[in-house]
Amino acid sequence: MITVLANPHRFMAFSRWAAPILGGLAAVLIAWGLVLGLSAPPDYQQGETVRIMFVHVPAAWTAMMAYASLGVASFFSLVFRHAVADAAAKAAAPLGAAFTAAALVTGSLWGKPMWGTWWAWGDSRLVSVLVLFLLFVGYMALRASIEDEAKAARAAEILALVGLINLPVIKFSVDWWNTLHQGESIFRAGGPTIAAVYLAPLFLMGAGYSAAFGALWLVRIRAEIYRRRAAGLALRAAL
Repeated sequence: MITVLANPHRFMAFSRWAAPILGGLAAVLIAWGLVLGLSAPPDYQQGETVRIMFVHVPAAWTAMMAYASLGVASFFSLVFRHAVADAAAKAAAPLGAAFTAAALVTGSLWGKPMWGTWWAWGDSRLVSVLVLFLLFVGYMALRASIEDEAKAARAAEILALVGLINLPVIKFSVDWWNTLHQGESIFRAGGPTIAAVYLAPLFLMGAGYSAAFGALWLVRIRAEIYRRRAAGLALRAAL
């Protein structure tokens, strides 16, 4: 599939119909998830603040998925020199930064009533997610700071690949260190410990966020390809 979509013409043909389908799917799933989430009963410990989970957790999942997408695209661009992969990596960074920022902000709003603080530097998951945000920002800043586009892409892609090591740190931080975050409560050997009335909207929102990321990513890649085509035409006209 990746080899097929490495061809710009095939990618443009695929994304022309895939992007609106994913966008429509995202709208349906998120709307459905919000309805179920808002109609769910308050939690016996967290009260109404439990509803922040339906926004915060999917944002964190999608942020990690966005960085994994950035890393994979960077690998194919760096190793195989696929132009579409480079465009995909460049397009993923701002989206990933946005989802990570959403996870940090909503996590802070959730943390204040639950932990009594907006932020805790001693919490390894909070800090590792902040590092994720800085990696997205650093990738974009590095690409923007080097005038030669090819050199900028290579430098940023190396940074993206190095940053992949942060993903398992985020995932296993609650197991490796003492944190304010609770341990794994969904994807665990003994089954989820969250009530089904909360799991359903949580998974719907997670799927909706993922579809939204996919749709926006395809649109941004298409825009980047069009930009490069226009720049190429302008350069040929100037010569």
